[in-house]
Amino acid sequence: MNEPVDMRTISVKVNGVEHRRTAPVRMLLSDFLRHELRLTGTHVGCEHGVCGACTVLVDGRSARACLMLAVQSDGCEILTIEGIANADGTLHPLQDAFQRHHALQCGFCTPGMLTTLMELLADNPSPTEEDVKITISGNLCRCTGYAGIVKAALDAAAVLRGEKAPEI
Repeated sequence: MNEPVDMRTISVKVNGVEHRRTAPVRMLLSDFLRHELRLTGTHVGCEHGVCGACTVLVDGRSARACLMLAVQSDGCEILTIEGIANADGTLHPLQDAFQRHHALQCGFCTPGMLTTLMELLADNPSPTEEDVKITISGNLCRCTGYAGIVKAALDAAAVLRGEKAPEI
C-alpha cells in the first residue's frame, strides 16, 4: 500500500531568481534543481557526496546537492553552474580560465569544480597552488589530471584581483 507523500512549500532564490514550489520532504536538492527547476547543469554522480559533481553554493558555501534535502534550502540563496556567467552572457573569469587552460574534457565534474572554486576565490582572493589543490580534493575528475584546473583557478584569481591574465 502506498502512503501519501508529505509535501512542503519552499521558497528559494536560485541564480538570482525567486522560486516558490511544493516539494516532497524527502526530495534531494539535486533532484529539485534538475527536475523541478530544470537546471540540469548540477550533475549527479555517486549520490553519496563523494564525487563532488553535484556541488552548488548555498548561501555562499559549497554543499553537495545529493546530500541535502530540498526543504533544507527553504529561505536560502543557491548558485548553480547556470548562474556563474555574467548577466550579459560573458563568461566569469573562472569559466574563461577553464576554457583557456583546457581544464575540462568530458565536463561531468566541471559544474562542481567551478562552484567549489567560486567559494574559494570569494574567501581567498590570493590562493596558493596548495590552497587550490586542497579545495578541489573533494571533487573527482577522471579526465584532466587536475593540472589545468589548478592553473585555471590561479589564473582566475589573478584576473579577479585586477591583474592581467597570464599568457598560456
